[in-house]
Amino acid sequence: MSTQILMPALSPTMEEGKLAKWHVKEGDAVKSGQILAEIETDKATMEFEAIDEGRIGKILVPEGAEGVKVNAPIAILLEEGETAGAAPSSNTSTNAPPTKPAEINAAMQQLRDAIGVTPEAPAPAPPPAAPKAAPAAAPAPHATTNGSGGRLFASPLAKRIAQQSGVDIANVNGSGPRGRIVKADIEAAARGGPMKAAAPAAAKSAAPAPGAQPNASGMGVTPLPDARLFYKQGEYEEVPNDSMRKAIARRLTSAKTLIPHYYLTIDCDMNALMDARAKLNARSPKGPGSYKLSVNDFLLKAAGMALVRNPDVNASWTETAILRHAHADIGVAVAIEGGLITPIVFRAEEKGLIEISNEVRSLAERAKTKKLKPQEYEGGSLSISNLGMFGIKNFTAVINPPQSAIMAVGVGEDRAVVRDGKIVVANVMTVTLSCDHRVIDGATGARFLQTFKDFVEEPASMLL
Repeated sequence: MSTQILMPALSPTMEEGKLAKWHVKEGDAVKSGQILAEIETDKATMEFEAIDEGRIGKILVPEGAEGVKVNAPIAILLEEGETAGAAPSSNTSTNAPPTKPAEINAAMQQLRDAIGVTPEAPAPAPPPAAPKAAPAAAPAPHATTNGSGGRLFASPLAKRIAQQSGVDIANVNGSGPRGRIVKADIEAAARGGPMKAAAPAAAKSAAPAPGAQPNASGMGVTPLPDARLFYKQGEYEEVPNDSMRKAIARRLTSAKTLIPHYYLTIDCDMNALMDARAKLNARSPKGPGSYKLSVNDFLLKAAGMALVRNPDVNASWTETAILRHAHADIGVAVAIEGGLITPIVFRAEEKGLIEISNEVRSLAERAKTKKLKPQEYEGGSLSISNLGMFGIKNFTAVINPPQSAIMAVGVGEDRAVVRDGKIVVANVMTVTLSCDHRVIDGATGARFLQTFKDFVEEPASMLL
């Protein structure tokens, strides 16, 4: 029997993707484990393998198609002896949609009646007007307003049954979503079931306006106007948003809106770290086994050690519990074409500087070619975003959920500082920690930053 090959969910957050390339064509025989296609998500391009054996009967989604929803059929796999015209059997993962307009309308109506949803399509055309000599005076029993002028929400089937049964729908208590009146409510009312009491005025006024987007506090959110309204055509260039840019916009908007950010800033004396880095790099062998430690490698190690010393920061928020992580998994922000990705160095507290350096370099190279796997950039304890190489002195960063903090690192520069009552020159770096206040209280975040500062200013202490 033929089966449908569906768009895979290659990560927990994936909702759609781009079918970047097919590795098979119609008529090809495939085996389990064979590469069928390359799927491009907002972060990476991954290979999609066949699960079953068979022959490709039909490719439903062409190569290069964007915005393909997860679980949407992309191809049909035929068994031995089947022809390409065979219809997908009942054991397919997704039923084929109706192809005739009448079937589509019937299926949609059944779905609306089942969940009590009024269709958003235009209202049907009104019946022909009655002759002027005999105008209709009686109001329709399926009116869509209640006695106080408020709108009633009822399924079309419920309205039709109410009209046939002579039930005043305005007095029926809806049991569907958001109080919508469905078929069962009309039947109960016809049998003498409970009727709806008048809704208090206060309750009506508290209801959100139709179409409003509720946020975490339940308040309506007014969308921002399209920026093109403010500029003349021809004076700007439109660069279409790709899947990565859309995902970044969606996730960071949610993070900034729903996570209560606050910020802590501290200055770190980098003299000892810079000296240690120079000495270690000078000892690097030539050829195989060579290394070149960066400042970021030291900071990543220091952050991992500080998380272990401050487990309340090494945590993630859920509605029912705070998750304390067993290891320090540090994300490193990497700029790639069209966006940003944060691959993770797992168990950073257990790794040496050379191992961290090699791993970060490998992750960054694969990130720039979109070859990372989802498990290499999802999750983590904390992220580090370093803009010091651009001369940025300090900045704040947006938390990358499910993490509860992100460290923004500025440039290390010579500054005048006071020591023992004297003004001296020191290499100073400013670090700003963005914290999720649901997880990390102010004093907790401050203790973490102080621990991090101690490791940076005395690198040898990370060996203890």
